[in-house]
Amino acid sequence: MERVYLDHGASMPVDKRIEEAILKHMTENFGNPFSLHKEGRASKRSVEEARENVAKLISAEDKASVIFTASATESNNLAIRGVAHRNKNKGNHIITSAIEHMSVINPLKDLQKEGFEVTFLPVDKDGLLDPEKVKEAITDKTILISIMYANGEIGTMEPVREIGEIAKDKDIYFHSDCVAAEGQIPIDVERDNIDLLSLSSNDLYGPKGVGGLYIKKGVKIQPIMYGGGQERGLRSGTENVYSIFGMGLAAKITKDDMEKDSQRLKRLRDKLIQGVLDNIDEAYLTGHRTKRLPHHASFRFDYIEGESIILNLDMEGISASTGSACSSKTLEPSHVLIALGLKHEQAHGSLVLTLGRQNTDDHVNRALEVIPTTVQRLREMSPLYKKK
Repeated sequence: MERVYLDHGASMPVDKRIEEAILKHMTENFGNPFSLHKEGRASKRSVEEARENVAKLISAEDKASVIFTASATESNNLAIRGVAHRNKNKGNHIITSAIEHMSVINPLKDLQKEGFEVTFLPVDKDGLLDPEKVKEAITDKTILISIMYANGEIGTMEPVREIGEIAKDKDIYFHSDCVAAEGQIPIDVERDNIDLLSLSSNDLYGPKGVGGLYIKKGVKIQPIMYGGGQERGLRSGTENVYSIFGMGLAAKITKDDMEKDSQRLKRLRDKLIQGVLDNIDEAYLTGHRTKRLPHHASFRFDYIEGESIILNLDMEGISASTGSACSSKTLEPSHVLIALGLKHEQAHGSLVLTLGRQNTDDHVNRALEVIPTTVQRLREMSPLYKKK
């Protein structure tokens, strides 16, 4: 049985073109980019070429504004903690949303222990943040606004451009976690007035273990780790040359293919959404219907648990994800779904399907064949379900 992989939001397979290029690169470019000899210079060129490709992906004017990290989690931490500590003489207030990734929320909670004040803004039932709420939350102590470009659990795209304009008007740094959106929709940091932007290689069909952080020229941040001064002194440590090379190639391929890929995935996404809603009673779309990432379909089902759905789909050869408590190893349901106003029991029955380059109509058809029968079978085992 061919497996159907519908969990690209959690991890994307490395593109074969990138895999082959990295393997070749590993045998030819082994020097340290900080070394002055021929081998070092060759590795340095690879890193700088990757930096330029990543900068082009997000329409950054200067490639030097991109630094490489080990992950988007590190990028988020560096952006948030770096701005907070470098600019604490100007203020101690940070604004974010209630549906951010935990690599944003947890650093902010840690900063609260240090005396920083954080405002977690609510979203509406579709996960959209009202820019007016951002404006109202600003005080004379606000030094940073951190709002994600799109939410990876519900697929909703946030009004980043409007928020960027507000931040620019008030002379406040604006950071955006772009991991869910990168490669899916065009990103333009100049147009959107973004000062700091977090990226992940894994979400571009590149290798794991490497991320990026865009830092607009003139933005002042403090390092969170110290060493030999690599990456403009903001992220010391010998560069992961092979993975950085892979991320750069992934960024180039993604930029070249994005429009074509997004249109194809949007069609498959809409087919998947409509098929689930038409064939399962008491099935509900989570996130905004149209202001949505092109590859993203997410649902909730009454009377069943998300973990049960995932395990049963896995036995049927379908890989998916859930926002329920079980997947996050806590006893609490998804903080994102709770922020939409759902009750705990409603938030537990979550299913997230994210499409990718290799998915086809046959894969969607297979999912639409299996998901309704799986949901019905699990419901009939639930004491809360009353068959109509």
